[in-house]
Amino acid sequence: MKNCKKNVLITGANTGIGKSILKKFIKKKFKIIGTSRTKSGALKIQNKIQDHGHGMILNIKNLSSIKNFLKKMKKKVQKIDILINNAAITSDNLIINLSKKSWNKIIQINLTSVFYITKKIIKNMIHARFGRIINIGSISGFIGSAGQTNYAAAKSGLIGFTKSLSLEVATQGITVNLVSPGFIQTNMLKNLTHRQLQKCLKKIPMRRLGKPQDIANMVEFLSSKKASYITGQVFHVNGGICSL
Repeated sequence: MKNCKKNVLITGANTGIGKSILKKFIKKKFKIIGTSRTKSGALKIQNKIQDHGHGMILNIKNLSSIKNFLKKMKKKVQKIDILINNAAITSDNLIINLSKKSWNKIIQINLTSVFYITKKIIKNMIHARFGRIINIGSISGFIGSAGQTNYAAAKSGLIGFTKSLSLEVATQGITVNLVSPGFIQTNMLKNLTHRQLQKCLKKIPMRRLGKPQDIANMVEFLSSKKASYITGQVFHVNGGICSL
């Protein structure tokens, strides 16, 4: 791997944290596959990447769309060296009002899709005896959040997934880690009222929201040579919130 540029897959690369991660890897001039669930989002990614890779549509809500994406991706790159499972959504509601549809949708998109994508991509990593897998979790997966039983359950599931997978592939030169953001300035917080935002800020010792770049910085480090002896770990980037 010393003499060649690596191939990177970033899911949900059009907005928020994914967009900041994308910018980091564009600067590295790696071959990038950045995904969005919409055609317009994929085009925006392509315009940013230009000749350093491809913006592609990936709707992770069902297995057939994931399989279709993986087939198309293989025509563009033979293997992925760095996988960043970032794409996620919310569908908040108190459990008494939470529908089975909303529960299944969040679990599928935020957890099950990570299993399908990782299972397919890790085969080539094992063959190459090199790989970096970085999952993006959430503080909700550790401390919970009222109205987010579905989201918190999915993100908590990523913790067990990350730790277990890291044990399976540690001898193959593959590291698997999870970055757990706190309250970050993304679209997920746009719908908060002023009162709700102030309540969030009171929980943060640093008394400010994080920036998407803060998460991207950690992802960049975990994908580098400097992190080659780090695996199965959770990295909290949350301004000091006690998350354990």
